[in-house]
Amino acid sequence: MPYINKFITVARSQKAYEILINLGFKMREAQRLIDKGRLLCDGAVVSEKNAVLSGEICLIDYEMNPRGLSPIFECDEFAVFDKPSGVLSHPNGRRCEYSLNDEIWHLYGREAAVTHRLDRETSGLIVVSKNLAAQKELKAMFESRAVKKRYVALAGGEICEPFIVDAKMDLASDYDDVKMRMQICENGKAAVTEFEPMEYFADIDATLVRAVPLTGRQHQIRLHLFHVKHAIIGEPLYGLAKERIIKILDGKMSEMERINLTGASRLLLHADEIEFKFRGRKFHIKSKFDVRDEFYRLAKTKFEF
Repeated sequence: MPYINKFITVARSQKAYEILINLGFKMREAQRLIDKGRLLCDGAVVSEKNAVLSGEICLIDYEMNPRGLSPIFECDEFAVFDKPSGVLSHPNGRRCEYSLNDEIWHLYGREAAVTHRLDRETSGLIVVSKNLAAQKELKAMFESRAVKKRYVALAGGEICEPFIVDAKMDLASDYDDVKMRMQICENGKAAVTEFEPMEYFADIDATLVRAVPLTGRQHQIRLHLFHVKHAIIGEPLYGLAKERIIKILDGKMSEMERINLTGASRLLLHADEIEFKFRGRKFHIKSKFDVRDEFYRLAKTKFEF
């Protein structure tokens, strides 16, 4: 597990923040760790930075477990990774066994951070800041839609012409334990996506499409394609019964059962290109992943058994 209880020291009437600063943490980092309940004294969570502590001090720390994922582009301020499907953008709790953080903290230290998110099953380009200043700038750019992103998806059925989906969306009222499931709704937030067909595969009745989100809602491309009855092959949420959704999310469905149910062993959505201007320089980065052939191969599997 990446989160472990790490023994630090035995404190004798020392303030909590001083203990962390003596270990090399900056005040801001010390405050963040205490706010997140990561500092323990004799097993009890320390909640105040000025608390005077005496006893055995432990820190719930993130133990990195890198697997050798390297960036496809980097400069002094940021790097771009081609995230594989199935990898979390960042840890989702203390039981998380691996995420992109394992790689970026190993390479660049703990100030490094992802500046936007991709769903776990979505593969493709993700931008990582190497320091706090770059992180602030890059996150602001993503939030203001100053970054242009292009995705490629393999959608069910034949799509012959480009089209635009302009359909508001928001959290489903009954999403509860089925994660962040979204819905189309009149009172939701504006969501617009441009779609363009790239290639139709008659033998699997699916179309490779390019998707350009003009807004940045969670699950936007996925929900918009489902809304127009061209759900992405491998979709684990939309269109499935709750029991099956939970089985997929909990990793309790076999690969073949998942393929037979959704059409593929993973969601066939990939963040393929990213374009932005940073500190006076233009960047246009393209994924190295062979989307066409890989998505076709994954979808074809269902028809080979």
